[in-house]
Amino acid sequence: MIARFALVPLMPLALGIIGTAHAQDVPGIEICTVEKTMERRTSCLQSNVDFLQKTISKLTTDHQQKLDAANRQVASLQNALASLQKLVTDLQAAQLKLTEDVKKKADAPPAKDAAPAAKDGTK
Repeated sequence: MIARFALVPLMPLALGIIGTAHAQDVPGIEICTVEKTMERRTSCLQSNVDFLQKTISKLTTDHQQKLDAANRQVASLQNALASLQKLVTDLQAAQLKLTEDVKKKADAPPAKDAAPAAKDGTK
């Protein structure tokens, strides 16, 4: 209990060293109707316009980068698709040739060498 009260006077000192943050003007939309003078109201409105223009510019850049990346990915996928289509065409041609070769072998007359061998076996 005594240790707790001993640390209390040191807390402001520790907080002062660690958290020395000053107030900053954070950019954003401000309510300009509370300003009394025309100069301050105009300045407030100009600040809002500047903030919105910077935000739009940043968003435009970000979205353009995303579109460029998507376009690169689409081009890559198109190249991969063309490669796969060529591979499928080649495989279909090879399969058709193999089917024709098998059909020709089945339709071909038996070899002449096989017939005399059968005659030799009967003698």
